[in-house]
Amino acid sequence: MRSGFLACAVIWIASVAFGVSAAAAQTLPTHQHRFDDARQWAQVFDDPARDTWQKPHEVIRALALKPDAVIADVGAGTGYFSVRFAHAVPKGRVYAVDIEPAMVKHLAERAQRSGLKNVVAVQASADSAKLPQKVDLVVLVDVYHHIGDRTRYLRGLRDSLQPGGRVAIIDLRIDSPFGPPRSARIAPDRVRAEFERAGYVLVQEHDFLAHQYFLVFAPSQP
Repeated sequence: MRSGFLACAVIWIASVAFGVSAAAAQTLPTHQHRFDDARQWAQVFDDPARDTWQKPHEVIRALALKPDAVIADVGAGTGYFSVRFAHAVPKGRVYAVDIEPAMVKHLAERAQRSGLKNVVAVQASADSAKLPQKVDLVVLVDVYHHIGDRTRYLRGLRDSLQPGGRVAIIDLRIDSPFGPPRSARIAPDRVRAEFERAGYVLVQEHDFLAHQYFLVFAPSQP
């Protein structure tokens, strides 16, 4: 997995926010941009205009979170979803996970500034989320296509789930008008097949996002 869980997400969000063509955004040096300046990227990730198509409140409602749920936002970036999850689970905890140190630092500082004591920033590695405890829900938004050995990674996530735990995948559709090259995207049918190989079953599928699919999986019974 390349440095920064949200590399392609930055590219296609920036394309929408600033009118840059997706093709141009993929050319160097943008495509290989590092995330050393998290505050700069926060202007892109957390642009209020994102709410229109990302529909974060609808996403959270669809996940039917309990107030004391423990959530892992894997590939959290600057915390767009993490802070929203924190408000949705006031008695629970949110692990804001990323592999980019600058993002992890930014996440910790943002949680402190916002007084969100239930948000914990976690430094992950390319092959493990490194969650400090078992969680009720793992969420990956525009992250799945960055993972290298996905079967191994997903099996590792199974070990991090509480009984009844789930993994939610939100990622770019093949026909999205913006984003990375289509060759880099992963169709939902392939996601289902990979989860099945890793020992999961599809438990929910939502279709209200215009540019992303939204799949929820749970470990299959032994």
